[in-house]
Amino acid sequence: MTARKTNTLTVTTPEGVAFPLLLAGPVTRFLAWLIDWFLVMTILSVAGKIISLFQIISQDIATALYILVYFFLSFSYAIVTEWLWNGQTIGKRLFKLRVMDVQGLRLRLSQIVIRNLLRAIDGLPFLYMVGGITALASPKGQRIGDIAANTIVIRTPRISQPELSLILSGKFNSLKAFPHLCARLRQKVSPALADIVLQALLRRNTLAPESRITVFRAIAGHVKGIVPFPDQALEGISDEQYIKNVVEILFNPGRKAGI
Repeated sequence: MTARKTNTLTVTTPEGVAFPLLLAGPVTRFLAWLIDWFLVMTILSVAGKIISLFQIISQDIATALYILVYFFLSFSYAIVTEWLWNGQTIGKRLFKLRVMDVQGLRLRLSQIVIRNLLRAIDGLPFLYMVGGITALASPKGQRIGDIAANTIVIRTPRISQPELSLILSGKFNSLKAFPHLCARLRQKVSPALADIVLQALLRRNTLAPESRITVFRAIAGHVKGIVPFPDQALEGISDEQYIKNVVEILFNPGRKAGI
């Protein structure tokens, strides 16, 4: 992998296929954090009204509960949302940002926990100065939490629909026999992964035959792990044809299965 001055991180497979990822800038990340912080403070203000009832018992107990709830919300909000939404919080969704593994692998819960626990250091002394300076100095735009968790934050702009007639074969798409799984696939596959799948298909003719088989086997295996389809949907189709079917589902869901 190489990081360029154009804020692009290029992930290169062992077969020599390069997939560029747009790195998120510190300003956009800070704005997304402000939105998340505002949401946490809003929830905390509601919780504070409930906690204030404990002042009848003891002011110290109420204060201690408020502090505990504050730290719980500060860390659990980001951990839960990034885990459930594949590397996104509400703020990141609004700014089309996403956390992902630096190698392009599936984001693990342990990585999410580590990067968010280290916000306590990145946030020092105030307004994420340590994290911001670290991100500016890092070629991959990583704050301390990202470096420890081996993660990056990328921008995921809306992908324009390609000319599918140039890359789809017109064969029967067996995956479309399971519309509920197709819908889940569109929900689970991130824009970054969708772009990787599409680019692999667009560049397939530039690969040597052995590399072409290896690349599509690796990408197909990864996608199959996200949303498993029944064996009858996969019977008799190659990994490359499976990727074609996936691209059709992601970028042209209205196309009939029998065309």
